[in-house]
Amino acid sequence: MKTILVTGGAGFIGSNFVRHVLARTAQYRVVNLDLLTYAGNLENLKDVERDERYAFVKADIADARAVERVFAEHAVDLVVNFAAESHVDRSIVDPEVFVRTNVLGTQVLLDRARAAGVERYLQVSTDEVYGSLGPQDKAFTEEHPIRPSSPYSASKAGADHLVHAVAHTFGLPAVITRCSNNYGPYQFPEKLIPLMISNALEGKELPVYGDGKNVRDWLHVDDHCSAILRALEAGKAGAVYNIGGASEMENIEVVRLILRAVNRPESLIRFVKDRPGHDRRYAIDAARIRQELGWEPACRFQDGIAETVRWYLEHRDWWERVKAGEYRKYYEMMYAGR
Repeated sequence: MKTILVTGGAGFIGSNFVRHVLARTAQYRVVNLDLLTYAGNLENLKDVERDERYAFVKADIADARAVERVFAEHAVDLVVNFAAESHVDRSIVDPEVFVRTNVLGTQVLLDRARAAGVERYLQVSTDEVYGSLGPQDKAFTEEHPIRPSSPYSASKAGADHLVHAVAHTFGLPAVITRCSNNYGPYQFPEKLIPLMISNALEGKELPVYGDGKNVRDWLHVDDHCSAILRALEAGKAGAVYNIGGASEMENIEVVRLILRAVNRPESLIRFVKDRPGHDRRYAIDAARIRQELGWEPACRFQDGIAETVRWYLEHRDWWERVKAGEYRKYYEMMYAGR
């Protein structure tokens, strides 16, 4: 049985990936390394915490000694790096923490992965490293120039360059995936879709940046997880794979769709001052991963958003604890008992 080190596995996409791997295959053991910052939530993994193929380690990917211990104690075969500061607004306020985690943390992981001789290192990146598109521009391909627009996307671009450099210089069998905007269960409610759903259910105003016409390509987190596992197992070393949901939509249309789904009025929408450097449009061309690895998104946005709204309706206790900060008590209790 091979061991996958999943960093950032208590976050939104990471926790969904951990669950995806454990549910769909018996050939892997998963070690979840997470520092449990504000967006890391062990409640996301309550259903697998007693699985004999799962282990949790609280550690910082930028702490070289801690990472070295994890590699030594768990005989890591493969690495999937989700661990990242990821909220653009926070990066504008405090870029330093983004550089530390996203760049230095990636360098530490690469050093340990290389020393351990892992079979594959997969860096989970973002379409934001490509910058912004105009209304008529063709979708991002893997050959699109890297032109990040925010401290967040610049830190992710820096990490991507490190991965490429280590793979080229030292022969590390590394793969980079760049995804479009994710949505689905367990997403921290500072992101657009869970924030709009939870605010609408609470009868609060829904803040929408600028004119709301910024366009994003939406990808259900389950589709993203299946693509990552496919790239981990069959991706070509040194390759970059774009992962998209082929579901471009203006933010304001997403918000209106959510309001209709929860039967709330559009009068709750409040347009607010746009954030600095707000990218206008992202769009992903996922032809390479379709053609080379046979991956296709299975979830249409209309179905996925309806399912996501239902999940937040049925798990109100989860997002209310998150919004109140009470979820932290759960993992503090869990970690203290280990």
